[in-house]
Amino acid sequence: MFALGGGLLVGAVAAAAIPAAMSAATLPFLDVAYAGSMGSMMEGPLKSAARGDLRLDMHGRAQGSNALARLIASGTIRPDVFIPVTPTPMETVIRAGKAKTAEPIAHTEMVIAYSPKSRFASQFEAAAKGSAEWWKVLQEPGMRFGRTDPAADPQGRNIIFTMMLAAKIYQQPDLVQKVLGPTVNPKQIFSEPTVLARLQSGELDASSAYKIQPGPFNLPYISLPKQINLSSENIRAENPDLTLTVNEKTYYPEPLIYYAAALTDALNPKGAAAFVQWLKGREAQSIFRRYQYNPPDGASELHAQS
Repeated sequence: MFALGGGLLVGAVAAAAIPAAMSAATLPFLDVAYAGSMGSMMEGPLKSAARGDLRLDMHGRAQGSNALARLIASGTIRPDVFIPVTPTPMETVIRAGKAKTAEPIAHTEMVIAYSPKSRFASQFEAAAKGSAEWWKVLQEPGMRFGRTDPAADPQGRNIIFTMMLAAKIYQQPDLVQKVLGPTVNPKQIFSEPTVLARLQSGELDASSAYKIQPGPFNLPYISLPKQINLSSENIRAENPDLTLTVNEKTYYPEPLIYYAAALTDALNPKGAAAFVQWLKGREAQSIFRRYQYNPPDGASELHAQS
């Protein structure tokens, strides 16, 4: 529960303060910056439910979590709520004094999505059923693989960590190079909101994805073993030797947890606090489940260091 302006705020209070008959055009505006992977859910059922439950007109901006974090920390953008994936982007915002507390609201895992239009579709289908090795299919000549920028988006780094872990488990020391090429590979890197659209159109054969992403695009995917899909809460402790350096910055594998924070300079602080609390409640969490998000499994809040 957040305490702002001397009072506790919950969704019911925010809803009661605004007449139900008000149209979306006259409802209080809520600016939410969120990880691009959440687009289908955020702009569909969650936006609609927030309007009905909280009487808030939610406007979202989807982008890579790290890029959003930098824009927020620098004051370039000023959303009311920030929802990134993995701890690091939120920690950037907290260190900049733009948030005090971040609540874990869901988590996901890495998968390999593939296009039914791909000439490798039958091989991917076999891999999804466990009768072929997914990492071997990705090495086929002419494979068109898509991913996001590891400098701007956690998923861009997470697919690299996934391949690093796969290289260890399957004893394939050159797997990362064979599948992904260089860390920043212009032939593979696209903005997060467009990767699955390219996959759907057949422009790509396969791509990195979170488990939550392929469904809204009616795309099939290959589930990955828990040892490599970054779903473990202890992924960093279990792999202390695993690091990735991008633009002279070193990263470590992180659990794929989504956090939500009401920002300290929000233009709608009451709405922001109510929205974050609502995301943890029954209505919002039922939407998360329908979109294949898992509960946060007891993950801890993130706090500003005292």
